[in-house]
Amino acid sequence: MRKARRSLREPRASGCDAMPPVLVARLRIPASFNGPVSMTDVTPADTNGSAPTNAPQAPGFRILAQYVRDLSFENPKAPDSLRIEGKPQIDLGVELNAQGRPDGLFEVDVKLSIKASTETMPVFHVELLYGGLFQLSGISEAEIEPMLLIECPRYLFPYAREIVARATADGGFYPPFMMDPIDFAGIYTARQQQQAQTGGAA
Repeated sequence: MRKARRSLREPRASGCDAMPPVLVARLRIPASFNGPVSMTDVTPADTNGSAPTNAPQAPGFRILAQYVRDLSFENPKAPDSLRIEGKPQIDLGVELNAQGRPDGLFEVDVKLSIKASTETMPVFHVELLYGGLFQLSGISEAEIEPMLLIECPRYLFPYAREIVARATADGGFYPPFMMDPIDFAGIYTARQQQQAQTGGAA
């Protein structure tokens, strides 16, 4: 299968200081083939509200675009992989990246890597790089990083999860694989603590 790859760390011209990508340790979780994906946890902001246009804008973000940068799916052992007994082991990797643009907007990428396998064979491998273009408003400088690495990925995740579920369904797996929610706040806190320990040890 031919795959088009684009690195999260690809340099881009920008008048803003690019934020370093956040690499999160790979997680091992139980398999979760639990039926269709629910989008009930998506709460997009209402951009067509009745508030006057000259009213002060509340702190937050506005999503201007959502897109798939890269998507690959492998099911090398089909059709045998569709006939396994029990649940496969799931290896989940999450990587986040956020950076500023010359126009004052911000790009946020969520990279998901899901490998399912048994003791005898690989079952499937999905890699998705899903991004969004965000406009921040009323956010202090100290709040920009947590907004980009917690709230923005939290908004993007249900859409990315649906894409992963659809890919596994198209690959012949039913019910499709549905990812459990990711604690982006916990990931961010762990990253901050790791950076503090690294800085203290220097």
